[in-house]
Amino acid sequence: MSDPMRRQEGAPDLLPLSLPEDRVDRIVLVCIRRMAAHGIRDAHAAWLALDTFGVNFRRPLVLLRAFLVELAQASRRSIKIAPCCAMRMTEDEGRIVQILKTAGSNLTSAEATLMLLTRNCAVGEPLSAAAVFSRSISELSPKLTV
Repeated sequence: MSDPMRRQEGAPDLLPLSLPEDRVDRIVLVCIRRMAAHGIRDAHAAWLALDTFGVNFRRPLVLLRAFLVELAQASRRSIKIAPCCAMRMTEDEGRIVQILKTAGSNLTSAEATLMLLTRNCAVGEPLSAAAVFSRSISELSPKLTV
């Protein structure tokens, strides 16, 4: 029997964060969600990368795949990922987006966030993948159209 005084979890509890403001960050988040739900070779995620990055889509796509594989292997806990259509983010997704944005310029901050996300101190592999992914996105940024 459920306790009527117990507070039920709702959307604000499960998805406490707003989606990223930046278009590329939102698309990367959707790619992460697609790959988490349907595997790293998800065709929709690949199409989103092609549509966003054009002919240069392979490098960020492969690096994002590598990051997700390394993240899954390093994590000592389940990482909460929302469905593709969710209009908000989980705290874990917010941390992933932050890691991918900052790893190219602030490795120390990205490492601390990665250790918090995975509950693991040995995060060298996902951190390296995140740093290279972040640099590849920053190299493409001038070429991206909004």
